[in-house]
Amino acid sequence: MGLESLTLLTSFAEFALTDFALSLRSAWQRSDSMLCVGLDPDPQRIPASLGTGPEAILAFCREIVDATAPFVCAFKPQIAYFAAARAEAQLEALIAHIHATHPGTPVILDAKRGDIGSTAERYAAEAFERYAADAVTINPYMGFDSIEPWLAWPGRGVILLCRTSNPGGSDLQSLDVGGEKLYERVARLAAGPWNTSGQIGLVLGATFPEELARVRQLTGDMPMLVPGIGAQGGDVQATVSAGLAHEGYGMIINSSRAILYAGQGVDFARLAATAAERTRDEIRLARAFALNQKRGSDR
Repeated sequence: MGLESLTLLTSFAEFALTDFALSLRSAWQRSDSMLCVGLDPDPQRIPASLGTGPEAILAFCREIVDATAPFVCAFKPQIAYFAAARAEAQLEALIAHIHATHPGTPVILDAKRGDIGSTAERYAAEAFERYAADAVTINPYMGFDSIEPWLAWPGRGVILLCRTSNPGGSDLQSLDVGGEKLYERVARLAAGPWNTSGQIGLVLGATFPEELARVRQLTGDMPMLVPGIGAQGGDVQATVSAGLAHEGYGMIINSSRAILYAGQGVDFARLAATAAERTRDEIRLARAFALNQKRGSDR
């Protein structure tokens, strides 16, 4: 490939970056962190000092956000925890608080929606207009026409389930489809014909580092949302070594319960911050090790 062609491709790649991708890249570099704190508020585990009901959920999550913000590249509220508690208005207020108080920190709405046509359009409006999320998780297993309505929102990230962290994911995601695994087919489509706008990322579980490494090989520097460390038991070093992008970051490594519920007394936010800082530092060390290994293999 000639220099002129390479320059054109590089320029196109930069142009294709969405606002979400740019803010995520900035957050990685600014915080030197790939940690994402998942906001899954269980009413039964919220400190009694905050009271009960939707406003207690908002108060709890807001304090967690403010305490852990220095250590993260993103936050990921899980919509079901809010909707089940009739706290959708509080979810709107929480995301508005993150945007106002911690500008530049992306919010990924974990919704895992999956539908087609006008229904998908309404789901997209819910995520991006009502909740003002920067990105959303969706299920791609109804095909591209279930993804396309989400791509009509320029600058918003669309993160597709690919190889998930739950054991049952193997029931379908590991099926052979014409000489490759189904999750590999999803990864290739997501990095290729589905991603002309540059908005797409993938969900890859930390509990399957070999599959994570395979998807990174297939997709280049595509952003990856990686759940499964902390309470789910994924190994941080194996995860980072498998999924690190060529640019040195590339992952949004989520931890929810291990940080949210590090303490349940009046000092819950301080203990959550301590857990987040510890996890951030563990990921940093794993990243430094992986980069040194890569430099050694390149010599």
